[in-house]
Amino acid sequence: MPVVTEPQPASLPLTGGKRGATIKVHPILSGEIRAPRAHTDRPRGRLANVKIASQLLGPRGGWSWLPVPAFLVEHPGVGPILIDTGLHPSCATDVGANMGRAGKLIYQVRMEHDQALRFQLPARGLEPREIRVVIMTHLHIDHASAVSEFPHATFIVDRREWAAAVEGGLRQGYHHRQFDHAFDWRTVDYGAPSVRSFASFAQSLDLFGDGSIRLLATPGHTLGHQSVLLRTGTSEVLVMGDAAYTERELRGEAQPLVVADEHLRRRSLGEIRRYVEQTPNAVVIPGHDATAWSKLKSVYE
Repeated sequence: MPVVTEPQPASLPLTGGKRGATIKVHPILSGEIRAPRAHTDRPRGRLANVKIASQLLGPRGGWSWLPVPAFLVEHPGVGPILIDTGLHPSCATDVGANMGRAGKLIYQVRMEHDQALRFQLPARGLEPREIRVVIMTHLHIDHASAVSEFPHATFIVDRREWAAAVEGGLRQGYHHRQFDHAFDWRTVDYGAPSVRSFASFAQSLDLFGDGSIRLLATPGHTLGHQSVLLRTGTSEVLVMGDAAYTERELRGEAQPLVVADEHLRRRSLGEIRRYVEQTPNAVVIPGHDATAWSKLKSVYE
């Protein structure tokens, strides 16, 4: 089914930046998706494909629950911002309503009714309509699930990611109905003259022009994946998205099952590793690491 939404190029920096601004970051667990070990740690060796098939097609007893996060960011000039959207409320009772019939067969979700951002934001004193900007690390089915919940926001996505999502389907991890809404979609171009390097990252964009929120090109998991670097009052917080599912992947000890471009993935991980070495006090958050998630604070400020 073709996508009818047509995003427009973003004009950066967006309005609302404040010199020297620092932000607050609230990690939010929107639910969990069950996956085989091969999803985050792909078997290698001569019988790798046999092992992968046995995990995907066999009993799910050995599968693990992976966190599906979103992040609420409070900016002093812009207001509330999200990184990714978490799981849609319907996933608590009917995965197929949000991820399609094929998605219902593939994905098993564990989600309490109140875990959707529709309910978690009011618990923090916000309504969904107050979200000004949503930064999408990428448009995979577990990250774009609740796009429809934020019709008043401006959505920021890498232009290469939009193209990949439009051309792709469930086999590539996308479901068009999740993001094909006539909202204010804005694409960023990491090939533009305004792109600068920052720390160890070759391509970065200063979203509000004040250094508080930087977008980082980290393709590989998808062709237009981006990570987000946030400056709080005490440290930097790097939201990797799925540039690395787990800390083991970041260390080079595991390789994920879903990779759009392995060369780009390795290059992006190299930039992240160098950043970690150079910035030992930074909080670095992988995409779906249950152990790492359990150690996070409720807020970084």
